[in-house]
Amino acid sequence: MTALTIASIGIVYGDIGTSPLYAMRAIFGGSSGLILTPGNLLGIVSLIIWGLIVVVSLKYVLIMLRADNRGEGGALALMALAHSALPGKSRWQYPLLLLGVLGASLFYGDSVITPAISILSAVEGLEIAAPMFRPYVIPAALGIIVALYAAQRKGTGDIGKWFGPFMVTWFVMLAAMGCVNIIASPEVLAALNPWYAILFIGRYPGTAFIALSAVVLAFTGAETLYADMGHFGPRPIRRAWFMLIFPALILNYLGQGGLLLSDPGALANPFFRQLGSWAIYPLVFMSTIAVVIASQATISGAFSITKQAIGLGLLPRMKIIYTSESEMGQIYIPAINWLQMAAVIIAVLEFRSSGNLTGAYGVAVTGAMLITTICLFFIMRFHWKCNPLLSLAIPLLFGVIDVSLLTSNMLKIKSGGWFPIAIGLFICVLMMTWRRGRILVGASQKRHAIPIDSFLQSLFFSPPQRIPGTAVFLRGENDGAPQALLHNLSHNKVLHERVFFLTVHTEEVPWVSVDERVNITPLGYECYQIDLYYGFKDEVDIPRTLSLCKSYGYTFDMASTSFFISRQTLISTPATGMSRWREHLFIWVSRNARNAADYYQIPVGRVIELGARVEI
Repeated sequence: MTALTIASIGIVYGDIGTSPLYAMRAIFGGSSGLILTPGNLLGIVSLIIWGLIVVVSLKYVLIMLRADNRGEGGALALMALAHSALPGKSRWQYPLLLLGVLGASLFYGDSVITPAISILSAVEGLEIAAPMFRPYVIPAALGIIVALYAAQRKGTGDIGKWFGPFMVTWFVMLAAMGCVNIIASPEVLAALNPWYAILFIGRYPGTAFIALSAVVLAFTGAETLYADMGHFGPRPIRRAWFMLIFPALILNYLGQGGLLLSDPGALANPFFRQLGSWAIYPLVFMSTIAVVIASQATISGAFSITKQAIGLGLLPRMKIIYTSESEMGQIYIPAINWLQMAAVIIAVLEFRSSGNLTGAYGVAVTGAMLITTICLFFIMRFHWKCNPLLSLAIPLLFGVIDVSLLTSNMLKIKSGGWFPIAIGLFICVLMMTWRRGRILVGASQKRHAIPIDSFLQSLFFSPPQRIPGTAVFLRGENDGAPQALLHNLSHNKVLHERVFFLTVHTEEVPWVSVDERVNITPLGYECYQIDLYYGFKDEVDIPRTLSLCKSYGYTFDMASTSFFISRQTLISTPATGMSRWREHLFIWVSRNARNAADYYQIPVGRVIELGARVEI
């Protein structure tokens, strides 16, 4: 448990752990117009502390970590759990799906801003030590970004074991620096009293509302905390939070507050001035490593959520590389890696500084936080079977906070908030278009499908010539007789001595046990239906799964087994369920999707592809 706790500190808490780099500076140096006075400072520090208590500790660590989908967290896993808990044919099924997709899409927007603002914040510490470094901040940040994304293909297995110990050192350092400045200005401890936050809001409601858009920077890593639950489980994450992370963050924010009380001139960059000028270079070195680790967690999260989306049928098949022989969660998706790197570079070049990027940060993550709260209601009411009043009261409490944070951050749309929103909306449209397109393809195939039972009866009324070997025909859930089978009979006039129709099903759970993975139904005439069941985080490996059929009395020799796959050519038609631009988007994405045989890890030399035209 201790090893898992330390490992969770390195992976889960990098985002929220690097927030002290820029949060206080953004609150008083941003667009809120907040003047640095003792009263305002105590109010802000009190808001941060109680935000960490209510939003992070209560909502995410104590409640949301219980809302796991077979150990997995995140927007899509939460949506799938809530979806499966709803009564059959509930009117909330589609709205919940849309919420889950939107939450995942906003995560992509946040995953672009997080590396950009974190890396820039760390490198900008050089300006404090020596202003002559200012022209090199952007090039240095871009160099770190390119190196970080270029290293992804090697995986994090070799260096990941150092993440935990380093981040433990980082949080101990945050706590120690905080204690030094608290001792120098003990009056800042008054901010532990929530009355100062209430008094600040009551005196300056307009200013406080605007300031919330920067205060949220102190706990924006909460969504990542929930999304990474599947790597470690809830207990190590909870232990790490209450034993180290939470105290270290509170001490550091109190320490930065104490520093500003005694030296308002430190506002230019309170984090790097906590120990004086002698510590700037060591802090730049430590913070650079910390933000790389924080960015790594965000990148890995994007890979993980992409795999979930592919498994749930929300994104097309992509190349997924497993970078560890022992850890299924360590994956690398080249397309996502390079697209995200390009977006991060664009963000750095567009905004030029971490101060400007704070204008883009917060909108996406607070939107995702609100979606999580809405889904929590359905989890409490239909999955946990809680009292209706309790199921409404707790999400309503968090919902008021989330709406306040979101609406405050909406004021930043013009100054940069549009950037992550644009990314999120594009991903959302892409996911919903892909899902709708697959539904239309399935409906088109179903209209023209020949029921497999009646087809086999008519086929063997005058049976074709049987040849040695085994044929496996891939067919969708809504398909009848596969088009590849029809084309093979039409052109080759023969049929293998054993024929299997194989259908892959993806369940709304992250993992499906080996015992539940295979189901075989005899159809007669030495023909069989094989249904393979996977979770949305399972690795789909058809040859390996077919080896499980041995317990049913069926064996597959890959050297004598041929896999027949229908390659679909999509044709856009005027009268369908999608607008023309969405049809063309779906067709373009479909053409660039990963080959089915490659995705299912079928040996290339055993695949026969036959074309089929499908109108949508």
